[in-house]
Amino acid sequence: MDILHLVDRLEELFNECFAIPLTNNVIVNEDRMLEIIDQMRISIPDEVKNAQQVIAQRDRVLAQAQEEAHRTVKLAKDKGDDIIARDAIVEAAQSRADQIIAQARVEVENIRIEADDYIIETLGALENELSNLINQARNGIAKLTAERQGFAGEFEDNIEEGEKEAEEE
Repeated sequence: MDILHLVDRLEELFNECFAIPLTNNVIVNEDRMLEIIDQMRISIPDEVKNAQQVIAQRDRVLAQAQEEAHRTVKLAKDKGDDIIARDAIVEAAQSRADQIIAQARVEVENIRIEADDYIIETLGALENELSNLINQARNGIAKLTAERQGFAGEFEDNIEEGEKEAEEE
């Protein structure tokens, strides 16, 4: 039986009692009173057991809730750490990419400078060779011209000599 129901019955019994005039005492039906008290003694251990079960169940629910809260917090922390780590990885990768691009630009500029230097050196050498060839060609032309003039002069001299000899004969 429910303990509150028994308390209500006890209160009813008290209200039905006969009051002794000029005192605070009442006359109670002893059998009914003892019967309610006996039922209360029987019911109280059941109520205590029920209360203990409720408390135990409450403790289990609280423990499960705390465990779930700890798991949720840990999961959120791990996820946050992963996001932070990914952000750090992305930031490091971006930084490395920037370094590689900067290094590539420096290398491209160095290669361009080296290529320009090579071209200038090669064109200078070609210019020297062409100048030498032009000088050789000019010298050859001059020599041939001089030889031709010398040959023409000798030829005329020979012709004049031949004419003189023919006249003398």
